[in-house]
Amino acid sequence: MTPQKEIGECLISHGEDDYFFRPSFAAMSRIGEPQEIVKAFYDLYNDEVTPLLQQALVAFGKLPAWLIDFVNRKQIAKSAMMAAMAVLTACCDRDPVALTGEIVPGKSGKWAFVYRKGAMPSGDMVLIAQSLITHGIIGKAKVRQLQRHESGQATTEFRAFDYISAARNHFNMSRADAEQLTMTEFQLLLAARYPDQKGFTREEYDAVADDYLAKKARRLAKGSTASR
Repeated sequence: MTPQKEIGECLISHGEDDYFFRPSFAAMSRIGEPQEIVKAFYDLYNDEVTPLLQQALVAFGKLPAWLIDFVNRKQIAKSAMMAAMAVLTACCDRDPVALTGEIVPGKSGKWAFVYRKGAMPSGDMVLIAQSLITHGIIGKAKVRQLQRHESGQATTEFRAFDYISAARNHFNMSRADAEQLTMTEFQLLLAARYPDQKGFTREEYDAVADDYLAKKARRLAKGSTASR
């Protein structure tokens, strides 16, 4: 299967095996409860190593070998690794344990666990999981986001079924088809279905407001000068 990278899909080959990842609404729900999905997103973007990886991608367009070696020697936050494993597992069409590794019982006690590494470097796991969950719950479609649709409020949960129901309503889809949409794909379909939405984006609104305030300030300045 050829992955559609624009909507968040990716394909990773290991040996003779291919692993197909799709951050669909159904996959997001497999990460856990609505609060756990948001927690996974937070954990993936709030560790010490992530900023280094992101800056390197911007600067070099890829991860240099020396940085990969550094990251592999440096301990990535346990919460980020656990979140990455959960996201990759939820989005894959097969068990990706050969790539992600697994948590196995340790020998030092009843509650001891050990991470057995897979073929994928830990830094790559976090970056790919970040991309998947972003396409899955936020979306990366380059479409106009109207100001009236921006609540400006942080959310503590992501309810995938709400978007599945919305997709069925807007696009007359079956539940099975709606569950396979990624958030990026959902946004693109909405933009195509409703291309003539009226209103300002946040940036357009701010530009108009700034222009209005600037003109008002000039009028007030002229009035003040004339009254002297």
